Amino acid sequence: MHFFVAMICSIVGGSVYQLQEAPSQLVKVTNDGSFKSHLVWSPDGKKLLFTRIHQGKMELCTVKAEKSAEVVALVVPSPNTPHFDGHWSPDGKSIVYVHDILQGTDGKLQINEVSADGTGAKILIPHKAFEESPRYSPDGKHLAWVSTRDGNQEIYSIELANQKVQRLTQDQGFDNNPNWKPDGSRIVFASSRFGNFEICSMKKDGTGVLRLTNDSAMDVWPVYSPDGKAIAFTSNRTGSYNIFVMNEDGSGVRNITNNKSINNFAAWSPDGKSIAFISNHQGSYEVYIKSILQGRRME
Repeated sequence: MHFFVAMICSIVGGSVYQLQEAPSQLVKVTNDGSFKSHLVWSPDGKKLLFTRIHQGKMELCTVKAEKSAEVVALVVPSPNTPHFDGHWSPDGKSIVYVHDILQGTDGKLQINEVSADGTGAKILIPHKAFEESPRYSPDGKHLAWVSTRDGNQEIYSIELANQKVQRLTQDQGFDNNPNWKPDGSRIVFASSRFGNFEICSMKKDGTGVLRLTNDSAMDVWPVYSPDGKAIAFTSNRTGSYNIFVMNEDGSGVRNITNNKSINNFAAWSPDGKSIAFISNHQGSYEVYIKSILQGRRME
């Protein structure tokens, strides 16, 4: 249940973060017709990691960040059970992901880690409930993730060296889709604590929660730009799901896909010059790259 819900589901000096589209064309990376989700760019900018449902299997795949590239299954040998929602370590040597060992009617989710070449899969966070959305901290020392171990979806952090777990959110609403600010100081996330899903941020210890969006639509899957000054997210505020970008304080919201299809799972390139996303605007769910020019904050 939680997987499919999550799938769809301080103004500083009055300044505005200017974002402009580059003149280059939209690049279509994949063209295999399979359903895709959970898109992440590799730290070196050469590959994209995503989840694909292909020939009846839900699995992690990689693809070179270029036009019409070949899609490659990541985990070898394949576990032949669903594994999805991966995230690269800051050094690009490891990937964490959700692994479902298919016990019971709702599955049994745990967090696994694997080498970037897909070998040596191991359990990182054992199953206690639904364990989802693992995200390495920028220094690689912590992992934020979502769990239902205390009831509903909450965000937790684990210190990888000593396995010390800290619960970061404490609310009756659902808190999910965590992503770290590049300097490691804050975590942006989606929350239903206001009724519908809105984008929020908090300090890395769970304090200092800020509500960044305030719209009657669903705002989900936020991710910071590499410089930490902007946040891309998915919203259906226009009647269809599009990718939006806003200042890190929630101001200056702009629709960058602006079509009537489903556009989701924004991923910034490491240099901040492009945003990759998944869209069905040409029929099937494919990976696209859109070039953008980040501007300075204007007073």
